[in-house]
Amino acid sequence: MSDRTRDGTRVSDYDFELPEALIAQEPMARRDGSRLLVIHRDSGTIEHRQFRDIVDIIPAGDALVVNTTKVIRARLLGTRPSGAQAEVLLLKAVGEHVWEAMVQPGAKLQAGKMVTIADDFRIEMLDATDRGTKWVRLHASLPDAEAIERHGHIPLPPYMTRSDTTEDAQRYQTVYAAQAGSVAAPTAGLHFTDDVLTALAAKGVTRADVLLHVGAGTFRPISVDDPTDHVMHEEWYQVPAATAATLMTVKASGRAVWAVGTTSMRTLESATQAGGTLAACEGTTDIFIYPPYQFRMVDHLLTNFHLPKSTLVMLVAAFAGYELTMRAYREAIAGRYRFYSYGDAMLLL
Repeated sequence: MSDRTRDGTRVSDYDFELPEALIAQEPMARRDGSRLLVIHRDSGTIEHRQFRDIVDIIPAGDALVVNTTKVIRARLLGTRPSGAQAEVLLLKAVGEHVWEAMVQPGAKLQAGKMVTIADDFRIEMLDATDRGTKWVRLHASLPDAEAIERHGHIPLPPYMTRSDTTEDAQRYQTVYAAQAGSVAAPTAGLHFTDDVLTALAAKGVTRADVLLHVGAGTFRPISVDDPTDHVMHEEWYQVPAATAATLMTVKASGRAVWAVGTTSMRTLESATQAGGTLAACEGTTDIFIYPPYQFRMVDHLLTNFHLPKSTLVMLVAAFAGYELTMRAYREAIAGRYRFYSYGDAMLLL
């Protein structure tokens, strides 16, 4: 094993041991009842707060950017012609009734095979993609969206070692979710309640909406040690004209932009031009943010705690610095913070 000093330039630098007991399997009783680790980037100090304190922390006149994507019931459980079990995880619609999907068992589900989800809902296997996924065609008596909503399951992340429940249908979704299209939640937003959002608005904090449909690639581990060799997954995003105008006004007035989650961060950094100009736009992004990186729009970041050696923890390090990020993670583990989707939050000032 190499004895080189970790400096954040290699993927392996972001490995750490996380006790399994700290991986949150269930949501908190209250969305805003989570803890908040506050990191001051300028001084390197770390505070232990409660999430509800965010109302006191964000100043009037600043902008809070949220991702309004909605998680679909993308996990479809069915049977193969033999009667054996099969699973289809829909990733994105690519044509009329045609989707890109992850299927199990992939070797058994070749082109032409059918998976029966219900009497009136079957999924036909088409060709394989070059990404290890498959094209599939939905055959249902209902429109695709209705069939998926009726028969699908909430696609909980793989580190949640349980089946989804009726509670997950509501809790693995932000209170401001609006446009269906994600197969994973923008989890930093799960902490917000209507009361917290109302209190922020009453204080004079402006909410600005963006949209990024989160794909399953967000959980995909990096298989290389040199980040420049990693091929990032693509996700579709949109910045409305009203949001672009709001954020340009906020920045021009010397106020700050707060990104709720890495998805909002990636959207803004994908859409903002090198000179700091932001206009209405939409498209796909495969942006991979890792140290060193010069941020164009975002001043502060709210995020959850992420997987070791993930693109997301590397994004945090690009924003806060490698040493401070890893120290914050060590302190979170020592303090028994809850990790991942239903876990606690981190605020980077």
